[in-house]
Amino acid sequence: MTSHLTTHVLDTATGAPAASVGVVLAGASGDSVVAETSGAIIAHGATDADGRLSIGPEHLPAGTYTLTFLTGEYFAARGVETFYPFITVTFIVEVADDGSSRHYHVPLLLSPFAFSTYRGS
Repeated sequence: MTSHLTTHVLDTATGAPAASVGVVLAGASGDSVVAETSGAIIAHGATDADGRLSIGPEHLPAGTYTLTFLTGEYFAARGVETFYPFITVTFIVEVADDGSSRHYHVPLLLSPFAFSTYRGS
């Protein structure tokens, strides 16, 4: 089974994939479209040795979601000080009238004192 949502975390300070980063997928609070999951955890997991994670169900309903990366735990396990104990990325899932939706990929470029994300493919 392939999830509707994937992520890839790269530790730019080391130039390597960020393995064992905890990730939590939840419905965004205040989104009436996903009210049944608003603020509720939908799925959780951790990145693999290549910094990748397929998370959540095969299909996400239209709405606003969050991915929270547990970066404080990741850096603490490595004895590295960080400014960001966690990073939350909020994004919108769109579904066409025929019920189809494309794959969503949310990468994270990470260092102890900075991060960047973008809409991947």
